[in-house]
Amino acid sequence: MTQATAPATSPSSSAQPAGEKDGRTARRSLGRRLLARPEVGAFIAAVGVYLFFFAVAPSFRDVGALSTVLYQASVMGIMALPVALLMIGGEFDLSAGVAVTSSALTAAILSFQLTMNVWTGVFVALIASLAIGAFNGWLLVRTGLPSFLVTLGSFLILQGSNLAVTKYFTGNVASDSISDMDGFGQAKNVFASEFSVGGVDFKITIVYWLALALVATWLLLRTKFGNWIFAVGGNKESARAVGVPVNFTKIALFMGVGVGAWIVGMHLLFSFNTVQSGEGVGNEFLYIIAAVIGGCLLTGGYGSAVGSVIGAFIFGMVSQGIVYANWNPDWFKAFLGVMLLLAALVNLWVRRQATRR
Repeated sequence: MTQATAPATSPSSSAQPAGEKDGRTARRSLGRRLLARPEVGAFIAAVGVYLFFFAVAPSFRDVGALSTVLYQASVMGIMALPVALLMIGGEFDLSAGVAVTSSALTAAILSFQLTMNVWTGVFVALIASLAIGAFNGWLLVRTGLPSFLVTLGSFLILQGSNLAVTKYFTGNVASDSISDMDGFGQAKNVFASEFSVGGVDFKITIVYWLALALVATWLLLRTKFGNWIFAVGGNKESARAVGVPVNFTKIALFMGVGVGAWIVGMHLLFSFNTVQSGEGVGNEFLYIIAAVIGGCLLTGGYGSAVGSVIGAFIFGMVSQGIVYANWNPDWFKAFLGVMLLLAALVNLWVRRQATRR
């Protein structure tokens, strides 16, 4: 009599078939990982915009045109970078546009009225810009009010102050020229000089813009502070529960916007020697648009510094491409609005594709 035995089994017979992986541990393809990057949609849009104007505007193909595009992008991009970081942190700043003018007016009026070296005005303007950012951040965290209301109030205060203070000291709506004051030449070399590459002149703001982009990227991806930014933008209560200094992070981000406003304000002052007190109104939306086109979400917790660079570059291409194509410049805002909606849709599609298994 023989004893029945169960068929032999190997440990691998109950395992999943070869090549099949648990969905929790399966590695995403290279394409999926690339789609997960916030700036991918903006890059696709930038290539499309460049090819479009390259085809319809022959003068857009010149190297000199690239210099002009990069200059427009750099002035926008220097502010779009800190605005993007602030948006990743879950907030935005409606006073960013007029803060640029406030910084320039502070340096111009102080230097002229007190007959001081212009560098004194420059450093006082930096302190004032940081103070405005710190005030916005402090009021936000102390009251819990939405950043929309806090910075809208700051926007109105600064807009009115710019006009009233300028009229009080100068009698008109523009600051006095400081071109003949001590230190002007040195400051112009720092904030508004040019350099030549292959016979083509480029503005120094392009260097500042790209350098700040490198710093911002390193800050977001390689530092603890970068982790804090994403954490407070995603869920500030959860971030606070794990020890993230939420209040400090938000105030620091608003002060970063102040630094950007100071750099752009000094560039404008030393490029034109004087400042119109009504400038800057509406630019805050352009900074936000550049950040959104670059992949930032208004809800926070998502975005990149590189994306804001690409968004600002798209702005530069559109603003100059319309001129080179000999179109009516009145169409600029309409074109920019179309770009914003398309960027939002592309970013939504990219995020959905990146999260699919």
